Amino acid sequence: MHAELADLVAAFGDVPELAAMLDNPELESSRKADVLDQVLGGADELVRNFVRLVIEKGRAGELPEISTELDALVNAEEKTLDVTLTTAQELSDADFERILGDIEKKSGRKVQATRTVDPELIGGIVLQAGSMRLDASVRGRLERLRQELAHTRS
Repeated sequence: MHAELADLVAAFGDVPELAAMLDNPELESSRKADVLDQVLGGADELVRNFVRLVIEKGRAGELPEISTELDALVNAEEKTLDVTLTTAQELSDADFERILGDIEKKSGRKVQATRTVDPELIGGIVLQAGSMRLDASVRGRLERLRQELAHTRS
């Protein structure tokens, strides 16, 4: 159920017209449910019924938040840590797996990671896990050094 709901929410980002249709208060909830039934296609009946209930209660626009909260609950239950690892250059698979292994050892949790590349980091990595952010990038270090210098001059 969790993955199918996540796929539906991903469709909101890919098809802005779908999100606009769901947020339209002038469109009847039964019409919205019919469209989502088509989008969900062969999805599990439980998912289709859940989405239909959300729509009937006038909460269709909240499906992305519902999906995010469901992800957080599933991750907490499975003791999974969802992280985003940002580097200045693309990491090799071996380096990526090594870093994930280190995170798993230190956190004691299974890690589910997304990789991104941001050339403005210059070098190093930025690790984002929920509201926690670990900035070990060159850009971050330079920014901290700039702030220290600014404070010592004052």
